Amino acid sequence: MTDSTKPYTSGTETAEADLLNWDFIQDPYLTYQEMRAGTGPRRLVIKTLSTGLRSWLVTEYSDVRRLLADPRLSKAAGGAAPIIAKHSTEEVSGASITSDSMLFSDPPQHSRLRRMFSRVFTMRRTLNLRPRIEELTDELLDSIPAGTEIDLVESVAMAIPIAVIGELLGVPRAAHHDLRRWNRALTSVDSEPSEKYQAYMASLDHFRTLVAQKASSHDGADDLINAMIDPDNEERFEESELLSTIFLMMNAGYETTANLISSSVYALLKHPEQLELLRGDATLIPNAVEEFLRYESPLNLSTLRYTTEPVEVGDTVIPAGEVVFLALSSANRDPDRFAEPDRLDIRRNAATHLAFGHGIHHCVGAPLARLEGEIVLARLLDRFPQWEAAEPLERLTWRYTLQFRGLERLPVRLHA
Repeated sequence: MTDSTKPYTSGTETAEADLLNWDFIQDPYLTYQEMRAGTGPRRLVIKTLSTGLRSWLVTEYSDVRRLLADPRLSKAAGGAAPIIAKHSTEEVSGASITSDSMLFSDPPQHSRLRRMFSRVFTMRRTLNLRPRIEELTDELLDSIPAGTEIDLVESVAMAIPIAVIGELLGVPRAAHHDLRRWNRALTSVDSEPSEKYQAYMASLDHFRTLVAQKASSHDGADDLINAMIDPDNEERFEESELLSTIFLMMNAGYETTANLISSSVYALLKHPEQLELLRGDATLIPNAVEEFLRYESPLNLSTLRYTTEPVEVGDTVIPAGEVVFLALSSANRDPDRFAEPDRLDIRRNAATHLAFGHGIHHCVGAPLARLEGEIVLARLLDRFPQWEAAEPLERLTWRYTLQFRGLERLPVRLHA
């Protein structure tokens, strides 16, 4: 832990904390452990994008879970801008990105958006995707020669989720490369704000054009975009709500699932005894996926929230009008909830992890992410039972982002 992250104090005193310094990005767990040793949340200046943001960071499992469902912590995009401006350590310049999706809204708007989306993105639709996900995975693995070095992040972990979510939404495969490129700009902290904004607008322009094409052509495809714009729907999305929902599913759903797949393989390579256990009993795969989600959460921090009323956390009262981040990775390694939390155990009951959040904003795509993780791991183990890291694992690095947690690359050799 660097000097810039000390001291961790509760109450109103503010400490400098660069949660984007290299050491933290590579291993946040020591920092979180030291934070949890105190009492209450930490008042920190968190570096985010192009500015520092005076924020409260909550790290304990019980507090994180409770606050994820606390209506006094708002996510409404409309009220966030003045709060961010108030607590930024420097003037925020440039165009801001707003969203009308359910992720950045409160009831009753959130309730309406989630209700409409849940009517088309049903559990049945997700489960019906299994044969197609298996087919896409088999096609991709067929192209990998046994024993050849590949980057599993690029060749498998990113390739399969983008194909699945693209087909689910009805996005032509020719556009998947652009969507991945735009997503990279949006999630990397070394991208300039203007670059992020351009990527965001390019994504929205692409989706706006795609929606218009589907609305005019009536192609009849059984995809989510067609389902959402069906004129027979009792409730209809406004254009901004529709585009924001598509953007959310395309980008957030793809990124988190890619991180789940790559970090699962990485964790098994680091723990060969767990890999051997899983190889010998494929029925453990669903439970193992829950442990991977807990052990290396695809999301490090929740998205930004702000208090609309004073909120008590431990012995501290967070005033109204404050920025709050909830540390999902910290909560999932809290020893008060999970025994020996830094130990990977694919037989552990990790079902109460917070990798997908909790409360009304619990990830709507969680069942799909789980399904993809289970299928990819099962197919990898069946096709290539022997895995070998092509480089020392300690040399590999994690992507330079604030919220998403995923590897930059994972060179492996897969043996039949």
